[in-house]
Amino acid sequence: MSAVTGISECIAALHAMATRVEAATPRALDQGMALFEGRARSNLSRYSHQRGTPTPSPPGQPPALISGRLRSSFQSTAPVQAGAGMWSAVVGPTTVYARIQEEGGMAGRGHRSRIPKRPYLRPAADDLLRDTALIAVFERSWGTALRI
Repeated sequence: MSAVTGISECIAALHAMATRVEAATPRALDQGMALFEGRARSNLSRYSHQRGTPTPSPPGQPPALISGRLRSSFQSTAPVQAGAGMWSAVVGPTTVYARIQEEGGMAGRGHRSRIPKRPYLRPAADDLLRDTALIAVFERSWGTALRI
């Protein structure tokens, strides 16, 4: 850690810190999205059953694994700056039935089949927000960037 003397050095040091935080943020977001994806995939691995048999997962629990297509369909976008100090990134499944599994609703021919809610994303997000792992990712990234 170096000493900062004078207002101009202080301003320059603060600008340098801000630049380092901006550079560290996408890496922290990537790591945070990987944590979330891992927890969602883990939720999708909790139950399994053979194709053509009734789902063994209890109502309100994640859908049971059959082919693994939903679990393997996760994709993420690269973090992008969405304004001054704001960032945006997206991670989630891409299968056509991903949302109906999470939210439940009517599906099938003529929308005659009722699919119960089988959340796997919301519990992963809630779990991650209660845990300190996500905070630790940003503390490490930003802590390093904020050192003079």
